[in-house]
Parts: sequence; C-alpha cells; structure tokens
Amino acid sequence: MNHSTFNAHEYFQKIYARPVLLEAKKLSQVFKHGKTERTILNQLDLKIHKREFICVIGPSGCGKSTLSRIVAGLDPYSHGELIVDGELIKGPSPERGMVFQGYTLFPWKTVKENVMFGPLLKGASNPSAEAAAREWINIIGLEKYENQYPHQLSGGMKQRVAIARALVNEPKILLMDEPFGALDPHTRQKMQKHLMDLWQNIDITIIFVTHDMDEAILLADRIVALKANPGEIKEIIEVHLPRPRTPELMLTPEFKKLRERVDDLVHAQDDEVDPALEDLPKIPLMTSVNED
Repeated sequence: MNHSTFNAHEYFQKIYARPVLLEAKKLSQVFKHGKTERTILNQLDLKIHKREFICVIGPSGCGKSTLSRIVAGLDPYSHGELIVDGELIKGPSPERGMVFQGYTLFPWKTVKENVMFGPLLKGASNPSAEAAAREWINIIGLEKYENQYPHQLSGGMKQRVAIARALVNEPKILLMDEPFGALDPHTRQKMQKHLMDLWQNIDITIIFVTHDMDEAILLADRIVALKANPGEIKEIIEVHLPRPRTPELMLTPEFKKLRERVDDLVHAQDDEVDPALEDLPKIPLMTSVNED
C-alpha cells in the first residue's frame, strides 16, 4: 500500500465493519486515600475493533497506564463497564497479554523457560509448552539465545522475549505500556518495525501506551488522546497514513501535519498539572559552593 493507492475512508470502513473486541462504557477509576478522592479516569466511552492498533497518549497523570492495567485485569475499576468479547473483565486472563517498559522477565529462567511459563501455567505438557515457546522464539529471531538468561541479553532482546512470552498464550489483546521507552533510538526504531510486522501477520489487537507522539503516529490506526485531571478522552484521531509505514514517512508533509495536531492536543494541556507536581517545595541551599 502506498500514498497513491491508499484510501483512508475505505481502510477505516473495513476496521469499523469488524466486531467490537473491547468496549468501555462510562469507565471510571477513583483512588481513595483516607477522606480524599482522586478521579484518575472519568466516564470513558471507547470501542476498539478486532485487529486494530490503538495508541494511547496524553500528559502525565492522565491515566494512560491505569487504563492499560485495568484492561489487563491487574487493577479494578470503580464504575462503569469494561467488556472484552462480550464478557465483563473481572481479573487477569491469558486472553489479555501485557508487556511493560521494565522487562519483567524471570532472571533465573532462560529465554525458553520464560516463554514456556504461560503455557505451563495453563496446564500444557512440558513438550507442548516447549514446542510453542520455540515457535515464538523463532518468530522473534532469538533461537540462538534460547538457553541464555535475561542478564546476558540486550534491552531490545529482552523486550522481544517479553513480547513472545505474552503472545505464546495466543491473547486476543496485547497491552503494551511504554514498552520501548528504555531503549536507545536505533533499537527503538527496529522494535517498532518488528512490532508492526508481528501485528500485520498475526490475529492480534494492540493497545499501546506511549509518551512519544511520533511513535504513536507511526504505529496506530487510531490515537486516543487523554486529558488529565480527571483522565478523560479528549479526542480520538484516525491516522490517515498508508501501511506499511517506515521512518521515512516521518519526513512527509502528511506526517508533519498530523504531528502538529497531536502535539497541540497534548501540549494544550500544559496548565493541567498532575496533582503530584503541585506545591513543589522550594529546594533549600545545601552547599556553600557558588558560581565564582
């Protein structure tokens, strides 16, 4: 698909014709501490279709990570409904895989043992779990490293193992919370391409949390922009750019125009300070050294 043949209207018509896989109805999350309450997410209404790639962006404190943890079933929500494939989310499930910014691999297990963990937990036999793990280790291109431990791997390799460990369970939804945030720019770019290749070749819906606006535009079908205090959906943007996408696309006028729009959405909220950053104390002078 290229610029001359890409029809955004047709592309999104096909997406919206697919079944709704995830639906949030008036979803809210309220944190209570003593007599104080803080609304993290407020009345979110959102429909995500099968095989969509959704990126969630917004300022610090808008509830991006909270949303991903709620969808994963790791955190409860206070009000509303969250439905996956027609069923209410009531806790974690192998159908919703999660990849964090930290690599969260078991340091005492090899690459193969880390990827085998999920199938074994679900009751698979050792040979069956090993075969499934090997298949995904081959897909992520780490077959030469299957017997190595996490501390022997680079950051990009660790994150590929984390992705394989999530996908080996054949989830319907893959949740990714700043998964490439700790990587250097070159590795991050390679991982973005690898993730797009995976998504375009397997039956998976991805919800990807990021602070990086270029990354969101490069990856997403739609970008969900949240505002802070409380966390609400400010706008949902369709990314009218052809696939497959490459870093060269970032140099085009179409990309730059969309980048400006997304940038305005996020930075228009600079005055909406995260409560954690309010009333920062004045730092006392702790040294006698001056600039002279």
